[in-house]
Amino acid sequence: MTVTAAGALPATPYDVAVVGAGVVGCAIARELARHPRLRIALIEAQDDVGQGTSKANTAILHTGFDATPGTLEARLVREGHTLLGAYAARTGIPVERTGALLVAWDAEQLAALPRLAEKAARNGCHDTGLLGPEELYAREPHLGPGALGALHVPGESVVCPWTTTLAYATQAVRAGADLHLNTAVREAGWDGGHRLTTSRGTLYARHLVNAAGLHADTLDRALGHDDFTVTPRRGQLLVYDKFARSLVRHILLPVPTALGKGVLVAPTVYGNVLLGPTAEDLDDKHATGSTADGLAALREKGRRVLPALVEEEVTAVYAGLRAATGHEDYRITAHPGQAYVTVGGIRSTGLTASMAIAAHVTGLLAGTGLDLGPVREPEPVTVPNLGEALPRPYQRADLIAADPEYGTLVCHCERVSRGEIRDALASTIPPRGLEGLRRRTRARAGRCQGFYCGAAVRELFERGTGS
Repeated sequence: MTVTAAGALPATPYDVAVVGAGVVGCAIARELARHPRLRIALIEAQDDVGQGTSKANTAILHTGFDATPGTLEARLVREGHTLLGAYAARTGIPVERTGALLVAWDAEQLAALPRLAEKAARNGCHDTGLLGPEELYAREPHLGPGALGALHVPGESVVCPWTTTLAYATQAVRAGADLHLNTAVREAGWDGGHRLTTSRGTLYARHLVNAAGLHADTLDRALGHDDFTVTPRRGQLLVYDKFARSLVRHILLPVPTALGKGVLVAPTVYGNVLLGPTAEDLDDKHATGSTADGLAALREKGRRVLPALVEEEVTAVYAGLRAATGHEDYRITAHPGQAYVTVGGIRSTGLTASMAIAAHVTGLLAGTGLDLGPVREPEPVTVPNLGEALPRPYQRADLIAADPEYGTLVCHCERVSRGEIRDALASTIPPRGLEGLRRRTRARAGRCQGFYCGAAVRELFERGTGS
């Protein structure tokens, strides 16, 4: 098992290098690592997996009911929904099957619901149903006044994006892939093999997968292609405290527009409620800050959907950047002459589609001449349970009896124990900062945002990492 974050990179060429350790890149590395003959490198510019778009999405496991029928995205989301649902059950990734309601607030939106149901059926989602206002308010009694009806999509779910990415990466590394963090690609060249000039030296590979997210177009152009341009689309979100959780039972969606799914209200597996995202097309691929105007707009829209929600306390605010390309589909392209596959334009559905994208990309690599060799299934992994639907460690008497550290709470808002922090620091891919620790344990992610537990968490982190 090799995870590096400093020092020179190996001089021996890899069979495949995957650039970008977001949820899609990690899924691809995991899929490739099922072929033990292959020598795989997973390269990430930042100091942890899932540090970009993957950590700041709306965490919905989509059915693909509203995808454009016939597109690659529609197929991969549909397949990915099944694959990730089964994978989550095997690995302990929390999923709550809440279902979704597309709420119509005027006559035009109401008239669109039957068309959306027909579209869902064309996408293989046959269990949707139209609800009148009486049934809608019976299901969601805190909904704002004036809703005329809804489309019920029972298969929509909420999932933990942090442990999904971590599970993929952990299996890839344990199966023999090398994960190189803090390895930003500066230049790329092809001369019968790939040469990547990075912040840690030069890395060589026979085949290359570009899963660089917001920077996928830059790497694509470095290899002579100009197929798409990534426009960062900022999505700001408000995270409401756990006391708000009883206000909403389903994912509440607006009737979608050309800009996306719009502003939603959704429960999370962590027990909070999300309001967002905005959809702001920007020029800066690093502009993940929130704005007063953006948050005010969210509150205004939230007030109509769920008036009581905006009176609740906000636990956190965050913003993520989606890789918009101006196309209605993923930009996944094989370039056989360069032994290269571009995986671009993967929007918010990429979490759901990740395992299906990985299988599709592996097939494309085989078409570029990669000899995959035999398959060996990776050893099973179990990720920490960060969800509220199943017992957490502090609630398990058997676990505490065997190891009292699981009964000693450090972060009281999120009920995180010393044992969980210890386990995260000793894991296959340990966190290299407090934000990484937060995504593995929820420590400092609660009501006080680390005000009370911050010093204790930092001490445990520094002691555990020797920093």
